[in-house]
Amino acid sequence: MRISSLLNPVRHSSPYSKLILLITASGGLVAYSESKSAHVAHTAKSSQTDAQKKTLVVLGTGWAGTSFLKNLDSSQYDVQVVSPRNYFAFTPLLPSVTCGTVEARSIVEPVRKIVSKKNKDIQFLEAECVKIDVANKKVICRASHDLNLEGNVEFHLNYDILVIGLGAQSNTFNTPGVTEHCHFLKEIEDTQKIRGSIMDCFEMASLPCLSEEERKTALHFLIVGGGPTGVEFAAELHDFVSEDLAKLYPTVKDHVKITLVQSGDHILNTFDKRISSFAEGKFQRDGIEVKTGCRVLSVSDNDLTVKDKATGLISCLPYGMIVWATGIGPRPVVTDFMCQIGQKHRRMLATDEWLRVEGCNDVYALGDCASIHQRKVMEDISAIFDVADKDKSGTLTIKELEDVLEDICVRYPQVELYLKSKHFLDVVQLLNESKDDDKKETREVDIEGFKTALSHVDSQMKSLPATAQVASQQGDYLAKCFNHMKECEDHPQGPLRFTESGRHRFQPFRYKHFGQLAPLGGEQAAAELPGDWVSVGYSSQWLWYSIYASKQVSWRTRMLVVSDWTRRFIFGRDSSRI
Repeated sequence: MRISSLLNPVRHSSPYSKLILLITASGGLVAYSESKSAHVAHTAKSSQTDAQKKTLVVLGTGWAGTSFLKNLDSSQYDVQVVSPRNYFAFTPLLPSVTCGTVEARSIVEPVRKIVSKKNKDIQFLEAECVKIDVANKKVICRASHDLNLEGNVEFHLNYDILVIGLGAQSNTFNTPGVTEHCHFLKEIEDTQKIRGSIMDCFEMASLPCLSEEERKTALHFLIVGGGPTGVEFAAELHDFVSEDLAKLYPTVKDHVKITLVQSGDHILNTFDKRISSFAEGKFQRDGIEVKTGCRVLSVSDNDLTVKDKATGLISCLPYGMIVWATGIGPRPVVTDFMCQIGQKHRRMLATDEWLRVEGCNDVYALGDCASIHQRKVMEDISAIFDVADKDKSGTLTIKELEDVLEDICVRYPQVELYLKSKHFLDVVQLLNESKDDDKKETREVDIEGFKTALSHVDSQMKSLPATAQVASQQGDYLAKCFNHMKECEDHPQGPLRFTESGRHRFQPFRYKHFGQLAPLGGEQAAAELPGDWVSVGYSSQWLWYSIYASKQVSWRTRMLVVSDWTRRFIFGRDSSRI
């Protein structure tokens, strides 16, 4: 789209037509352009030259690692994958596994089966990475098998390129007693422990030697964390109790209590406010107690101590089982690596927009273990102005702005976010009321006005959420970059004019949000999709079913999950301990 076309008075009501007015009248540069699709084509296999392949080591087989491996042209590299688990797990369905709605084996796919489709170009090793030696470019691993072997079975792998996709672990925030007494919900093994603990509570409460108070305590289920994981588990547990266990344990069903503890003011606070309100109202109707504004002080073997932020009152909540589902933090091996490279005080491993770890040329990180450090526009303000000012006149014309429009939008994604902000709309409104449209095309802007208009752009930068959706897109993006890395080695300068020398030729990673879903129990769910589209109720539950079935990693797991749902509708959930 030409900038001159945006100046046509007929289109003045369009938000895009207002953009160039802001640029020239306020003396700044804020540009919008529809981003072209990434300058990365699909995998194109070529015959291997006589040169030795580079050794590519991939750590982790979660969402990020699996997506990367599935899309990588492995014939170009000597690929070695290290993971303590020999399977990929569809983690969004972990809450369903805890209550038997879906079986554990239905949501896992063997890694060797996934990589076997790559013509055996990938070597998989079931082991745990215990240290990354960045100085010597090697990773130290330990076998995760429980065998009668003398000493620790350790080995090391040398790498030319390292991809870290180790995910994250539950963050206890150093709360006393959490590690010792709480269940977590991050791995398949966690779901099996939770399922066994639920049945233990019901079997214990059924014993004749217990008092009424002891039965109430045994059947009090606490969930700490009001995010999607905590809410989904609370909903699954409520359905499990009301639809299945109440029939099998009629004498103790009235003693069951589910409490959700949240430190924030609302549950599902990353969702639209309408969804948070609906979820809280539904939980209240279902008898699930929601305690918001409560900070956990400590956990003992029989009660949880919390402090009400508003009143300052401290109370103890006795429980039979407690699940900790709040926050994530880096794994020890990632923390150690961050200390080696000078990122000791960061919350997560920092990467640039190309997913390359800052300070390490041949190390990439993606998924929950890393966070993208988006470069600020104001850091490059002078360079941007110099590139745009072709005639070196000290001012920018509309034509000069047009020539750099696409590069700016791709290199600095926060520019697009700025266009949607209230500040931008307010400024545009003032300009529309005070400026003459006939003089727009003759206006020019100097460096000071340039800085003024860009001063609020960087405030629109946001960190990406730690979700499977983000990790999967990052794995896909990085694989496509690697597939074309060799053909770009002779051309290190990128196609974008605001790309530092030494970068490869690929556009920065851009996350595309497809929405988020949260089942709320009782065959009702909440859906928030792009375009401010919000839906709650029964129709959203069927949308959840269809999306989660389609996103399974293979047709095998897709059929197993659907059959598990069908079995649950017909026969109910299995309450066996196994």
